[in-house]
Amino acid sequence: MKKPLVIFGTSDIALMAHAYFSADSDHEVVAFTVDGAYLAETELCGLPVVPFETVSSVYPPEDHAMFVAVGYAKLNALRRQKYEAAKAIGYELTSYISPRASVLNGGQIGENCFIFEDNTIQPYSRIGNNVVMWSGNHIGHHSIIGSHTFIASHVVVSGGVEIGESCFIGVNATLRDRIKIGDRCVIGAGALILSDAAPEGIYMERETERSKVPSTKLRRI
Repeated sequence: MKKPLVIFGTSDIALMAHAYFSADSDHEVVAFTVDGAYLAETELCGLPVVPFETVSSVYPPEDHAMFVAVGYAKLNALRRQKYEAAKAIGYELTSYISPRASVLNGGQIGENCFIFEDNTIQPYSRIGNNVVMWSGNHIGHHSIIGSHTFIASHVVVSGGVEIGESCFIGVNATLRDRIKIGDRCVIGAGALILSDAAPEGIYMERETERSKVPSTKLRRI
């Protein structure tokens, strides 16, 4: 039996983590924790919520693991900060990897990763630490996903791609093979990336415009 688990966060992604760990892992979730300044409730999902400043005295790191359930705020900087803070006080940072993901890379996945269902992770690819991969992505062979990166749903990362640290890759983005994405890049929903992207680049597709013809004027649909 694995160590009881404390989840950092009380947002939607923390609730998702609680649901997934409770349904599909050997960890028992025993508590939530947040910074004391943001402690708005003392109970969540029937479990205690304790200040992060005192969590180690209530749930000692030698007996408990932690999962940092924070989204991509401030280009993943907040999740990285809390991940590093939890490690600094001695917690083992555990990953959730869905049993319904196709993980074919020999388990080369770092700590504090959140890998949802229907992800395909091909052989010889590597996933860094503190990476979130929402459902339905394709990670091609020999690709590298840098630490602290957030990949939304239905992203295609072709073979041999290198994605740097602290990137955000939006829904339905496509990255061609053998390119490099620099650190802290934002690739928006539906973007098509065919060449290397320098660090801190932003790549956004235009939103589909509304037709001048209203829907009530359509002859057929």
